[in-house]
Amino acid sequence: MPWLAVSTLLTLTLQTQPMTQRDTHRVIPLFDQRTATLAWPSTAIGTGARLPATGLLSDRRGRPLRDLRISVTDRCNFRCSYCMPKAIFDKDHPYLPHAALLSFEEITRLTRQFVAHGVQKIRLTGGEPLLRKNLEQLIEQLAALRTPEGGPLDLTLTTNGALLARKAATLKAAGLQRVTVSLDSLDDAVFRSMNDVDFPVADVLAGIDAARAAGLGPIKINMVVKRGNNEQQILPMARHFRSSGLVLRFIEYMDVGATNGWRMNQVLPSAELVRLIHAELPLLPLQPANPGETAERWGYADANGRHDITAGEIGVISSVTQAFCGDCNRARLSTEGQLYLCLFAGQGYDLRSLLRGNASDADLLSAIGHLWQNRSDRYSELRSAVGADTDSATRRVEMSYIGG
Repeated sequence: MPWLAVSTLLTLTLQTQPMTQRDTHRVIPLFDQRTATLAWPSTAIGTGARLPATGLLSDRRGRPLRDLRISVTDRCNFRCSYCMPKAIFDKDHPYLPHAALLSFEEITRLTRQFVAHGVQKIRLTGGEPLLRKNLEQLIEQLAALRTPEGGPLDLTLTTNGALLARKAATLKAAGLQRVTVSLDSLDDAVFRSMNDVDFPVADVLAGIDAARAAGLGPIKINMVVKRGNNEQQILPMARHFRSSGLVLRFIEYMDVGATNGWRMNQVLPSAELVRLIHAELPLLPLQPANPGETAERWGYADANGRHDITAGEIGVISSVTQAFCGDCNRARLSTEGQLYLCLFAGQGYDLRSLLRGNASDADLLSAIGHLWQNRSDRYSELRSAVGADTDSATRRVEMSYIGG
């Protein structure tokens, strides 16, 4: 099957069962955003003045560039409805051919330019990144990079955990520092239903144990909460991971991409979730660990109302109800070299064409710098002000393509 043309609009009607017992039909528009690119601003390449690296790069809103998320594959072995619904990402779905993917050397070369501009944290994502063959080789290359001050990068990876038990030790040996594991339920039936490939929760828990044994830490657990699917698992998850040494983070179900049929009534606001946990396991707010951190931190309180360090903490990521665009310092590099300046963007800038068109490192450095300087993205703030724009949803890139 060939790639879908950018101008082609497909509609897929899926039968769903929302909170009511009455069936409804949902129309999901589908674009292939992988072929859609933004024109390079004249200031970024060609006629623009060369922009050197100072490590102090900021966008139009004064936000520095500190975090680069790199998708290494558009494939995944799960079919979670909020990310890669099986009705669309089926056996005939046209994944990117291998030749289109950035090589490990190309990824490392680009990453070096981002680091020169101030990036300190690298997160490998997908799809499911552990499906990328010989990923350890890329980790070794990235682990060897140094900041302008000579320090190592914060090198981490997000995974669904399916392959983690067999790969944790080799990932650590290659230089990976820590992992974040997606886990949406401890109830096996709920978990199998949400991943939609009948994968057992016990195998993900085994992967988490293997990561802990390998020294990949601190480990974070991400739970996407979708009202009507798994909100009954909030308290069991909190009880299970309290005092475990792992940080559990709850993520509001987001309107990323155009295929997950997102509806606002399926979002459980983080404030409501915190109240639910607090009623049984008292919480108190904690200060952000780092500037631009996406998660709002809450610590478990002891009998005196102080943070019980041994009990740990939770985090809530509230992109829908509490937008954090104001200090977002993240850029995203897609599997085949598109640079996205926002998780909710519809198009990216084609860095691969520069890489494979004999651009020098100085050219790449300057192009990246000009793009970030001109960045003004603030989708979540706009959504909060005027509501979700269902028309623009057809133009947003899929999360499985650029990672979370």
